[in-house]
Amino acid sequence: MSEDDLRGLILNEVRTIAVVGIKSGESDDAFRVPRYLQAQGYRIVPVSPKLATVLTERVFPSLLELDEPVDLVNLFRASDHIPAHVDEILAMPVRPKAVWMQLGIRHPQASARLLEAGIRVVEDRCLMVDHRNWTKASDPATVPRADG
Repeated sequence: MSEDDLRGLILNEVRTIAVVGIKSGESDDAFRVPRYLQAQGYRIVPVSPKLATVLTERVFPSLLELDEPVDLVNLFRASDHIPAHVDEILAMPVRPKAVWMQLGIRHPQASARLLEAGIRVVEDRCLMVDHRNWTKASDPATVPRADG
């Protein structure tokens, strides 16, 4: 499966996204990306020990304190923090289908642990940009018709 196919599959399958490292500043990418996804119909579950509410949602201090399963964990944390988040993800009672590390974030060893556990991984990609590209590519109005 190509990287593009993998990202499209993830975007098509997920409905609930835990955003680790979400921020409340409207100019922060860690706010703008989840706000965009929420506007696209995804349920956003914010995760940050520093906030109480954001995007009209209750914020959870850690992944292990979530009160519902999530399909995707979106990481807005520096690469050196990723192994600790992977420990949390692997300890979740219901594991997500996928983990998405935002642009500039990657950790090959942590990603290998997730893959070994059957969790899909995307590294170093902006979820908002990929979602926009995926919806444009999957929009029937933008795809040339075979009959004409």
